[in-house]
This record gives sequence, C-alpha cells and structure tokens, in this order.
Amino acid sequence: MKLLFERSRPGRSSSLIPACDVPAVALPASALRAAAPRLPEISEIDLGRHYTELASQTHGVNKGFYPLGSCTMKYNPRVNEEMAALPGFTDIHPLQPAETAQGCLEVLYEAERLLCEITGMDGMTFQPAAGAHGEYTGLLLIRRYHQSRGDTARTKIIVPDSAHGTNPASATMAGFSVVSVPSNEKGGVDIEALKKAVGPDTAGLMLTNPNTVGLFDENILDITRIVHEAGGLCYYDGANLNAVMGQARPGDMGFDCVHLNLHKTFSTPHGGGGPGSGPAGCKAFLEPFLPAPRVRKTDEGFRFYDPAHTMGRVRSFYGNFLVVVRALTYILTLGREGIPEASAMAVLNANYLMKKLAGSYDMAYDTLCMHEFVMSLEKLKAETGVSAMDVAKSLLDYGIHPPTMYFPLIVHEALMVEPTETESPETLDSAADAFLAIFEKAKTDAAYLHGAPHRCPIGRPDEVKAARTPVLRYEFEGGRE
Repeated sequence: MKLLFERSRPGRSSSLIPACDVPAVALPASALRAAAPRLPEISEIDLGRHYTELASQTHGVNKGFYPLGSCTMKYNPRVNEEMAALPGFTDIHPLQPAETAQGCLEVLYEAERLLCEITGMDGMTFQPAAGAHGEYTGLLLIRRYHQSRGDTARTKIIVPDSAHGTNPASATMAGFSVVSVPSNEKGGVDIEALKKAVGPDTAGLMLTNPNTVGLFDENILDITRIVHEAGGLCYYDGANLNAVMGQARPGDMGFDCVHLNLHKTFSTPHGGGGPGSGPAGCKAFLEPFLPAPRVRKTDEGFRFYDPAHTMGRVRSFYGNFLVVVRALTYILTLGREGIPEASAMAVLNANYLMKKLAGSYDMAYDTLCMHEFVMSLEKLKAETGVSAMDVAKSLLDYGIHPPTMYFPLIVHEALMVEPTETESPETLDSAADAFLAIFEKAKTDAAYLHGAPHRCPIGRPDEVKAARTPVLRYEFEGGRE
C-alpha cells in the first residue's frame, strides 16, 4: 500500500479554505521555518481511497472475531459513542467553574456510585488513565495506609506467578519489592506457599480473580484472610471483572482496593494505544488517601473536594472523562438485569468454544473456565513442529484475530482465548472450525502453517528487525525530511 507521500503530486489539493474573518497577524521571522514543510499534496478522492484502503487492512471487532485473551475485545454499542459525542461533554473545559459543569460532575458522581456498587467498594477516583496506572494508584493507597500507621516495615507485595506483567512493575514503581508465589495444580494460588510468604514485612497482595488462566480461585476467602491476618491489605486487579460483574464483588471477597479497566469491561473501543481509563476504588478506611479532587453532592449542587489525607493528583484534571461517559451509558443501558447477564454470557461463550476444541487441543486446566481459557500446544509442537505462533498466524487467513500467544508464562506454548459475551453461537462455531482445520493441517502440511499467513497484506515480518531498526520517517529523494 502506498503512503500519502507516495500518492502526493505537486499542486493537488483537497481543501477549500474560507476567507479569513479576523485580522491577519504576521508572525515574526524568528518564529518561521527556514523552508516550508514537505506535506503531501493529495486530491480529495485519493485521500478518501487511502484511508479506506488503510481501514480495510485493519482488523477490529467491527470486522471479525477478536478473541484476544485477557483483553476483552468485545463489541461496543453505538449509543455509548453517541453519548460521549454530545457537545455538552466534548466542548467542556476542565478549568471552568464547577457550577457551570454540573452535568459532567454528575456523570463522575453517578459512575462512582454505580461502580462502587458493582465492586463492593466505598469510594473511587477516575484519574488513572489506564489499567496499570490504576494498579499504581491502588498500591499508593496501600502505601499511604501503612505510612499513616507508622508501619514502615511493610515493604513487600505478594504477586502470584500467573499475574499480569504489569502487577510486579506497578508494585516496584510504588516503592515495594515483589514476592512471587507459585500456582497449585488447579491453577490457583498455592495456599501453603502463601502462608510462608506473608509476615510482618507484607504490605499487601495483588491478585486477579478470575486469574490469568481464566479460573476463579476456589480459595479466595482463605487467601484474603491469610493476608489480612498478617497485617497486609488485598488489592484486586479488575482486568477480568467482565467474567463476574453482577455475580460476585471483589469487596465481598475480602479485597480492600481495586482498579477497573473501563475500556475493557465497560465498553470503550480500545487497542493500539487507547483510549483507556483505570479508576481505582477502595473501602471506606482508605478513602481519605484517594487522589484529589473528588466529587460530592451538596445542597448547592455537585462540587469538588479534597480528601483529608489525599495523595494529591496522579494525573492532570479528572481522568479520561469521555471513557467514563461511555461506561456510565453502558451500565445504565444494561441495568441490574443486564450486567450479570453479560458476565454469564461471557462465561458461557468461553466454555462453549473450549469444549468444541478440547477433543483436539490440550487445555492447560481440565475444568470449567470463566471468561477465557488457555490451551497448551506443547504436545502439538513436539509431534508436528507446529507452534502456537504458527496456529496464531494461520488464524489470520480465516479472518480471525489471533488469541494471546505465549502468555501466561506458566503454560508452555500457550494460546489464551477470550470469546467475550457479544459473539453469537454461529461465530463461535465458525471459529472452532478454523481452529480444528488448522489442527488437522498441522498433521499433514506443517510447512504450510510455518509460512502463514498466506492471504494477508503482508506475511511474517522480521519482528526483531522491526523492533530494533524501525523506519519511522519517510525518506524523500535526496535525503530524509
């Protein structure tokens, strides 16, 4: 596909700029470029075709099945986008007085109230810009709590070996050292190892439940009790809340603080870098430490206020506000009946697809899963030479986005599949047929799968070269610009 610079021809244009209706102001010479920028000159029809072609080569939920494990790439209703596009939300300025932005403050207030009800928390901040940022904020809450009690010896955060990679990174950034605990044979936390890991230096535990292998830990109440008895706090990574929202609440499991991925569970299109929102919620005893400002309802309307012992800001202004608008729309649209139905369908779809594949592919854990499941292709690779990478690349030829590859690390040759609740049985049947066809192809023509994909705009790029020597600028004749 040609770049815009390659389509460019001198003198072509696609814009008609109206006459200036304000006095012209000449910039001083010191503010001017020595030479005009070499921008592409494109006709309107060529510009339209360029972006249409670019869109046709981009895979998204709107184009096909997107079972990216641990990422919840589900369909996002258009009404959410319409609400987020309302001028009263898009034209607001973060510095205008609170009394002139009452609708926006009410969105923050109502979203906090409903998300606290869903999670079993008492307070929440929307400042964190993404999931890992929410993790970091939750860990700062834990740190502030221990510091307020003079308990400075608590410097360690316990993290299961199946955790998301951001967990240990966030703990380290928050000033803690990380203690890893292994999984047991059922895929949950090894209770005996946890008992040995806790002690007077335990600040807290970071845990995802359902966990990264798609299983709800049957010992969750024992896990949080053990940490609490040791004097630590329990942090809930809400990355997988899509499996349990409306069914079970982190607060009732014994967790003291949480983060949520609004861009995953509560329906904002994401991937490729954004947009995101990772609000952090907590129980009442941690509320005084939440970032400032927060929103409360007064006799004069909605107003900002600073918690008593706030950690200050973790981001400019109030977070990615329009993502919160989408989340509130999603929650109000589904309501008390729809939220648990969505999570139930996510679990049903995952188990349906897993059972259709279980006769051929090896499942990492032979039990009912929650919203996602993990397959191990270790045996298939040993017998045929076809790897998880080969299967993932081959799925592209069927119009299916590959599942997550080689994660979690505790499963060799892993493929992690999350169908989500928005896919139909027909889509899942078609996906199962593709997986099974690839499995059979591995036995008869492994070389073909090694070369996949065969029907995409590009085949397999040199990923090491792309990462180490990326070409980020267009090179004009005669040198770079």
